[in-house]
Amino acid sequence: MTWEVLSIIGTIAFAISGAIVAMEEEYDILGVYILGIVTAFGGGAVRNLLIGVPVSALWGQGMLFHVALLAMTLVYLFPQKMLPHWQRWGNFFDALGLSAFAIQGALYAVHMNHPLSAAIVAAVLTGSGGGIIRDVLAGRKPLVLREEIYAAWAILAGIAVGTGIANSPVGLYGLFVIVAALRILSYTYNWKLPNKSLKAEN
Repeated sequence: MTWEVLSIIGTIAFAISGAIVAMEEEYDILGVYILGIVTAFGGGAVRNLLIGVPVSALWGQGMLFHVALLAMTLVYLFPQKMLPHWQRWGNFFDALGLSAFAIQGALYAVHMNHPLSAAIVAAVLTGSGGGIIRDVLAGRKPLVLREEIYAAWAILAGIAVGTGIANSPVGLYGLFVIVAALRILSYTYNWKLPNKSLKAEN
C-alpha cells in the first residue's frame, strides 16, 4: 500500500512539474503532455534498466498514466491569470516527486535483494532521472547537476531504505516528509554543495 501511494504521489507531482516547465517554455499542448509524461516515468525507465526490471513493466502502470494525464490536463486548463501563482509551486511539486520516487526506487532495489549501493543508485535515478530528462528537453541545466542540493536528498532516502532504518509504512511516510522538507528548505534558503570553477578569474 505504501508503495502504491508513493507511486501516485510521485507521478502526480512530477507530471505537474513537467507540465509547468513546458508552459514556462511556451510549449504547445502536445509538448506539455510529452514533457509531463517523460518527467513522471523517465526516471523509472532508467532505473529498471540498471537494476534488472524489464522496461516493459512501465506499460503495466495504466492507472498511473491516467493519473498523470488527469493532473496535466487540470494544470493546463487552470486559468491563465492564476498560472504565475502555480509556477511558484513548481519546485514544491518537484520536491514531492523527488522524495516519493527516491523512496520508491530504493524499495524496488531492496525487494529484489540488491545491496545498499543498488538501493542508493535506484533512489537517485528514480528520484532525479525524470527531472534530468525534463530539463534537457526544456533546454535547461538539470537541477541535479547544479551546486544546488538535489540528488543528495535522494541518496539520503536510499541509505535510509537500504539499511532498513525506514522499513515500516510509518517510517517510510516519515522519510517522505523529511526528504521533501529538506529539498524545500534547500531551495528556499539557497543551500549549496561546494563547487569549484575552472573559469579564469578576471
